[in-house]
Amino acid sequence: MTHFPKGFTSCSVNAGIKDDTLDFTIIYSDVRASAAAMFTKNQFCGAPIVVGKEHVADGYLQAIAVNSKNANVATGDKGLQDARTMTETVAAELGINSADVLPSSTGVIGVSLPIEKIVSAVPGLKGQLKADGLEQSAKAIMTTDTYPKFRTRTIGNITIAAMAKGSGMIEPNMATMLSYILTDAKIEAADLNKMLKKAVNVSFNSVSVDGDTSTSDTVAMLANGLAGDVDLVEFESVLTDLCIELAKEIARDGEGATKLIEVQVSGADSDAAAKKIGKSIINSPLVKTAIFGEDPNWGRIMSTIGNSEDAVDTTSVSVSFADVYVFKDGSPTEDKRAELEEYLKTDEVLIKISLGNGAGTATVWGCDLSYDYVKINGEYTT
Repeated sequence: MTHFPKGFTSCSVNAGIKDDTLDFTIIYSDVRASAAAMFTKNQFCGAPIVVGKEHVADGYLQAIAVNSKNANVATGDKGLQDARTMTETVAAELGINSADVLPSSTGVIGVSLPIEKIVSAVPGLKGQLKADGLEQSAKAIMTTDTYPKFRTRTIGNITIAAMAKGSGMIEPNMATMLSYILTDAKIEAADLNKMLKKAVNVSFNSVSVDGDTSTSDTVAMLANGLAGDVDLVEFESVLTDLCIELAKEIARDGEGATKLIEVQVSGADSDAAAKKIGKSIINSPLVKTAIFGEDPNWGRIMSTIGNSEDAVDTTSVSVSFADVYVFKDGSPTEDKRAELEEYLKTDEVLIKISLGNGAGTATVWGCDLSYDYVKINGEYTT
């Protein structure tokens, strides 16, 4: 049985932005909630990012309004006004302050948001809000995702619900494409912000599909306090695990992906150096295509490690696929081609890299690069 956090409801509809699928959703809290959010560092950020930063600045939100199929990015002053209109329209329907509404948009860049369609779709939505509507919200925010990503966790009487979308243009520098985390725990905004940043760093900031940072990346967390206090250490642990699970789902569902790739790096001079090398592996087109083709060409991994901006002691490097070593302590092992060919037939590939005796470690996730990735992105706006 799925548990939903107290006081949160939502509804999703088709506003006709592009097709006849769900493309607009409202998530609502019965009371103002403590809030924290992180946004893309892309300098061509979407208009909703600009407005969202303003609205969450005081540490409170009460609703989230999201449209898919159109990113409202590179749309000038009209885009900013459209984002504000969306929040004002939703706020009027819900009977709350527009400054307590976080807007998000995802989809095609450079096309004006058909705001009149959204404005027409909003009246009457308050009466359709329901707790189990959160699962529909996870569908409404999808673009090229092949399935919704929604999870819940409980800590005693406390519930956390989280959803995410993202399949392409995934190289987060803060979060993911879109992710919304809702809890009925009583947590101050300052504590939410600290926990969210740490959780994001080891989850959404550790995933990549294609090396491109989106213009619309947003992760927002609301805590309305209706279920009371929670142990913050335990909460942070559950939150982090939940974010990691969603990040892995994003990589698994990468555009055209057939395999989830996990890269574990240890022995680096720092965690940052370890993550940098891990990201370079999962972003290498040569590595990604080799894994798609189930080709045990591990030399591509060695080349990518060697191209690191940080110094690497090549005599100390070891590389394995799961427990099958191909390179150990600076030298190749005996030929493991047959074992590797068999292992690469699986849909989850684990690559372990040891760089020496440093204390730095990182785990990152990505996916293979298939023919379908080119097809999906070659036809994205049609």
